[in-house]
Amino acid sequence: MGAAAIEDDDPFEEQREQAENPMRRLFAEYGAGNRFAFVVGVVSSITARALDLLPIVLLSVAIDAVFGEKQFSLLFVPDAWLPVTRSGQLWLSVTLIAVAFFGGAAFHWTRNWGWNSFAQHIQHSVRTDTYDKMQRLNMDFFADKQTGEMMSILSNDVNRLERFLNDGMNSAFRLGVMVIGIAAVLLYWNWQLALITLSVVPLIAYFTYKFIRIIQPKYADVRSSVGQVNSRLENNLGGIQVIKSANTEDYESERVEDVSQNYFDANWDAIGTRIKFFPGLRVLAGFGFVATFLVGGLWVISGPPGPFTRPLSVGEFTGFVLFTQRFIWPMAQFGQIINMYQRAHASSARIFGLMDEPSRIAEDPDADELVVEEGGVVYDDVTFGYDDEETIIEDVSFEVEGGNTLALVGPTGAGKSTVLKLLLRMYDVDEGSVDIDGQDLRDVTIPSLRRQVGYVSQDTFLFYGTVEENLTYGTFGADREEVREAAKAAEAHEFITNLPDGYDTEVGERGVKLSGGQRQRISIARAILKDPEILILDEATSDVDTETEMLIQRSLDRLTADRTTFAIAHRLSTIKDADQIVVLEDGRIVEGGSHEELIDEDGLYAHLWGVQAGEIDELPEEFIERAQQRDARRVETDDD
Repeated sequence: MGAAAIEDDDPFEEQREQAENPMRRLFAEYGAGNRFAFVVGVVSSITARALDLLPIVLLSVAIDAVFGEKQFSLLFVPDAWLPVTRSGQLWLSVTLIAVAFFGGAAFHWTRNWGWNSFAQHIQHSVRTDTYDKMQRLNMDFFADKQTGEMMSILSNDVNRLERFLNDGMNSAFRLGVMVIGIAAVLLYWNWQLALITLSVVPLIAYFTYKFIRIIQPKYADVRSSVGQVNSRLENNLGGIQVIKSANTEDYESERVEDVSQNYFDANWDAIGTRIKFFPGLRVLAGFGFVATFLVGGLWVISGPPGPFTRPLSVGEFTGFVLFTQRFIWPMAQFGQIINMYQRAHASSARIFGLMDEPSRIAEDPDADELVVEEGGVVYDDVTFGYDDEETIIEDVSFEVEGGNTLALVGPTGAGKSTVLKLLLRMYDVDEGSVDIDGQDLRDVTIPSLRRQVGYVSQDTFLFYGTVEENLTYGTFGADREEVREAAKAAEAHEFITNLPDGYDTEVGERGVKLSGGQRQRISIARAILKDPEILILDEATSDVDTETEMLIQRSLDRLTADRTTFAIAHRLSTIKDADQIVVLEDGRIVEGGSHEELIDEDGLYAHLWGVQAGEIDELPEEFIERAQQRDARRVETDDD
């Protein structure tokens, strides 16, 4: 796959392109709180590198004064303070060189502490802020993104920022001090020879500029392909049971090989550019060193060559040679810093693009806390679609009195789950309103709403941890006795006590160590423990056998007796005693009433009841044709 194809597949391309000045924003928003560590890193870097340069300066002076005829002098030090004998000058030089080495070591330590502290704190803050923003986005955002792609941002992209803030920034200041310091010393010693040494700097700068222009889009492609690899691996590991049961290991290995090949191609493209760049820099740096050595050597042997006029001593020439090597190679290493910067820039664009993702659910800053007294719920002409192109539910209106049970039934894809997700404000209505006790949900705070509503989904999810940790999730202050009573009410206590460690048994990732029915009963117990004013049961018994369903249904009857309840069920026998039944088809209400009333109407509900009663031969042909039409246009969706 080419770079353009990878770019088209980047799920965060839109977010990345909208992020303006991501690196400047990183320092503005996260660097301010870590100024102390930053200052320690900068000051220590400058001091450590200045001390690193001092031994060469002292060596140059010592060669000319101790072993030659030149006067011993040190910049910024009065001559009266310096020894006059050659042995004293030698010992002073040795002492100062030793002090420079030991002092440099100390400042290297504080430099590393400062940069590591600066990078680690920012990494921690960026990762937690990104996760917090991500988990507060609308559900339709997650419908368009894969888990592996989001994990790539939280892990790989954030880690790349840390590497640049630590290694990259550290190296940038280290090399900057060396380049500026060495250039200043060389110009002070012999500005004419320094011009020879510095002549390659414009070429290196231009070469680096071209590298930046070429490598930046390549690194964006690499970041995108990494997300694709993570998504494929996450999907396959999560569906390993399906892969094994379908005997599709070879097929999945080929799919992993494909996305890995895409990553290989994108990464190798970037590597190819990089491995050409750095040797090129070394060649340019080598020209500078060779020119300095040749011209300087001739200068010492025969005097100033050509148009040059300034004298050059052996000590200065020695310092020039040593400093030139230290000067030219750091110039080449700036390419590596630019390399890290471009990687960090691509990652920060994805991070801030995600942070800036707008939410369709806008909470009013002046919203009130939801107060539930009766628990009455009203849907008034509600229309909603996940995007502007398709309407999922249209003109849905019904009213549920506090303490009553309303059941939503209809064919798969009719919009039943979507209707109830609006009650939790997983999404906001496009038209109409949803009220609880006369309070529009858009006028109350989301946390207060969700505290009052319990939700048991057909897709039961358990977190990695113990049974008790999953039972108390969202009700963290519950004691052991309350937990046991909730489990008993959900018909879960018996099987829990038979587990190896009872309530302390680890359930595995996503509850893999438990059966579907056991996971569902734990989910129901979790809702019971929350003791909400309003309860939503979305196929709450879909994964249990008939006998267990009877036991759970008995507990649910007690649970729903004094609270407003919404129930979705494909097995209509579980909701036939509901106070009110609403029948949906293609996002619209087509029938409503009690079980008996709907059976007498001989409409969609009665036909669905007939299907479950095994009376297929008695169904009208029109119903069969409509079922076939619905099946033909049905797409995979999480709606039901």
